[in-house]
Amino acid sequence: MIRVLAVPPFEALDPFLPRAGGSDPATREAVRSIIDDVIARGDDAVREYGRRFDGVDLAPSEWALDAGAWEGALARIDPRLRRALDRAVDRVRAYHEHQRDEGFHVTEADGSLVGTKVTPVDRVGLYVPGGKASYPSSVIMNAVPALVAGVQEIVAAVPPGGITDAVLAACALSGVTRIFRIGGAQAIAALAYGTRTVPRVDKIVGPGNRWVAEAKRQVIGQVGIDMIAGPTEVLILADHTARLARVAADLIAQAEHDEDAVSWCVTTDPALAEALPDALAAALADAPRAAIARAALERNGLVVLVPSMREAIEVANRRAPEHLEIVAEGAERVAGGIRHAGAIFLGDDTPEPVGDYLAGPSHVLPTGGTARFASPLGVYDFIKRTSVIRYSRARLEEDADAIIALAEAEGLYGHAAAVRVRTEGGGER
Repeated sequence: MIRVLAVPPFEALDPFLPRAGGSDPATREAVRSIIDDVIARGDDAVREYGRRFDGVDLAPSEWALDAGAWEGALARIDPRLRRALDRAVDRVRAYHEHQRDEGFHVTEADGSLVGTKVTPVDRVGLYVPGGKASYPSSVIMNAVPALVAGVQEIVAAVPPGGITDAVLAACALSGVTRIFRIGGAQAIAALAYGTRTVPRVDKIVGPGNRWVAEAKRQVIGQVGIDMIAGPTEVLILADHTARLARVAADLIAQAEHDEDAVSWCVTTDPALAEALPDALAAALADAPRAAIARAALERNGLVVLVPSMREAIEVANRRAPEHLEIVAEGAERVAGGIRHAGAIFLGDDTPEPVGDYLAGPSHVLPTGGTARFASPLGVYDFIKRTSVIRYSRARLEEDADAIIALAEAEGLYGHAAAVRVRTEGGGER
């Protein structure tokens, strides 16, 4: 069911750690061809690929959804779901308000000034997957931080099969301004380069399948992106206080996403490590998505037994998981040793799903070990910073000799002359 491994030595983890990689050559080539075709033929290419891959032939004039459809969805959905969506939007907005960056200006006594001007990007493209399931939470977690950042246009692309009332309602509540019924790599290309019907955006966010992920990878530089998301992950740090049934439930909760999901438990308790495989099997007996979760646990699940919490922390930092649950005495103290994780969930009453839906921080998190250098999606992903500089005459004269010396050392004599002409009198009118 699930492997059990004892460490140290920590090298025993190496076969199970993420490895750098990308898409396979066939996917890269196919996506490159789609993007090139959309650049060349625009709407006609997008329509053709929609017909081929989604089995839906919509004319470009039919792609955009009327805003009335969104408001209608708010009335059609179950009131319980409407209340849940409202609460999620409020929580996510309130959390991200704390990430606002107003920039700064530092003015010296002589009137010189340096600073940073913060400006939101003009237009964001949001990809909403529409394959195996509908994900209104994905809309909220991507769109609301952009809304808080001050983005004026949030353009959603949703495959025709993913247009559910739940998704439409989430769009209406989260600040989405336009929705286009297009999907796949062709939608990413349309957002990145623009077509007669689809506006060009400045940044693309949102999850998708391997074709969407590869398209996002290939349009980097033309537009910004959030990240290349890999399979979802959870790592649970557990000691003798952890409850077997709850740990098993949390591992399955992550494993049920898809067959590539990663579920690890790192524990100092030999009894927990021994009992987990049977507990997982028992819990899966009546789980609705048992086949998917079982495949994920067999393929990517791991129980790691360690002698102390110190080694458990080292394992977590080497794995750098997307989600890290700490179910142990002194969870906050343990968290102090964590250097690499997308999100940390403290204590037995904080299962990972609270972060997926309601806690407040965006659930768009770094995967595949990229938490070593990447951060969760936030307001800072939707802003640009511009440096602002103003020199006084006195400051320019004070710095002139150093600037000229550095410029001439680099062979940039025009740079030196641009300063010299202002400080040696030759450029006076």
